[in-house]
Amino acid sequence: MQLHELSAVPGARKPRKRIGRGHGSGQGKTAGKGHKGQKARSGGSIRPGFEGGQMPLQRRIPKRGFNNIFAKKVAAVNVEDLNIFDGGTIVSAKELILSGLIKRQFDKIKIIGNGGLTKNLTVKAQMFSKSAKEKIQAAGGKAEVI
Repeated sequence: MQLHELSAVPGARKPRKRIGRGHGSGQGKTAGKGHKGQKARSGGSIRPGFEGGQMPLQRRIPKRGFNNIFAKKVAAVNVEDLNIFDGGTIVSAKELILSGLIKRQFDKIKIIGNGGLTKNLTVKAQMFSKSAKEKIQAAGGKAEVI
């Protein structure tokens, strides 16, 4: 079989609807828009969330609290979670994402002092808790603030 001999499976390609081309076409007169009403008018599309003048759902639901759009998202990583890396490894944001300790992109990474560390690692992050810094240095590693 040659490339030029290939053809579509029957029913895969349907002819386009020729709207507004007379009664015999089956799509004449009102051209599939029905009789009158908002959707029959020119430019008669309604925006997403519009409920015909009824108060939309997004406005009916009560709003609570304050959402700071300028807040920085901080990922917290425990010191004991860093034991998955081999000794002497330089651990940065890229390595944390690849290992699965951080699931998505964050603005900052903070290393927290929960648990213990047994390997000497060079950890690069934006923030360290005091106990985390001490535990990394006690294991023979370095805590570098970037």
